[in-house]
Amino acid sequence: MSISVEGITKSFKGRKKGDPDNVVLKDVSFEVEEGEFVSLLGPSGCGKTTTLTIIAGFQKPNAGRIVVNGKEVTKPGPDRSFMFQNYALFPWLKVGENIEYPMKKKRMPKEERAAKLKELLEMAQLTEYENYYIHEISGGMKQRVALLRAIACDPTVLLMDEPLGAVDFQMRQMLQMQLESILQAKKTTALMVTHDVDESIYLSDRVVVMSRDHGKIIKDLKIDLPRPRDRTHPKYHEYVDELTEILKEALSGGVYTQEDKELMEFIQGKESNN
Repeated sequence: MSISVEGITKSFKGRKKGDPDNVVLKDVSFEVEEGEFVSLLGPSGCGKTTTLTIIAGFQKPNAGRIVVNGKEVTKPGPDRSFMFQNYALFPWLKVGENIEYPMKKKRMPKEERAAKLKELLEMAQLTEYENYYIHEISGGMKQRVALLRAIACDPTVLLMDEPLGAVDFQMRQMLQMQLESILQAKKTTALMVTHDVDESIYLSDRVVVMSRDHGKIIKDLKIDLPRPRDRTHPKYHEYVDELTEILKEALSGGVYTQEDKELMEFIQGKESNN
């Protein structure tokens, strides 16, 4: 299923009376083809998450439109699943029950639910944790449970907002491999918000870089590397260098947040190693 972002503009009212509107996005357009994995990369305040939530149908643009598989998006729908950064799992339900929850909401027959749950747990190596409560498993496992719940009803579009942002570096790389494996097997169309250069290259078919200039797209970079990705490949490092340079432009102007400081540290680290 394809996604078409067509001239999206989004503004929010000023905090105080008389304050000008805050224009986050202005005439932003891009496409995501069926089965493609695309990352939105850029500094905080560039409108990455706002774009994602408009595609999800959680909020409406002031102008422009979102078209998914030929139909204009006006509200949330079962064709688009959203994976939040903070897991958003139900602590009173067990692992298997969390994954099964959207299948029950969709009124999937019991036998079909059981078969699907078994398949998903095996896919993510979580079979032995089916009857554990959420507080009894690690952060990496919670992330996997959140992903399985998001794809449990075979959505045609998966939207992810910093899905691996809450885990440490080593766990993050392991989860990236599992995420890639699961989504490639499902052929799911995916759009991910991230500020991690390496993550965007490892997972994506394309990386769309947004700037603080009302979400203006300053680069739409195709990642032409075979899967699974080899982080030691010279061309992989060329992509890292290219995106690092592009991010310098995207980071220009404005006040730095913690997310931006992490990006700058990454860029400075790259430059000191060259």
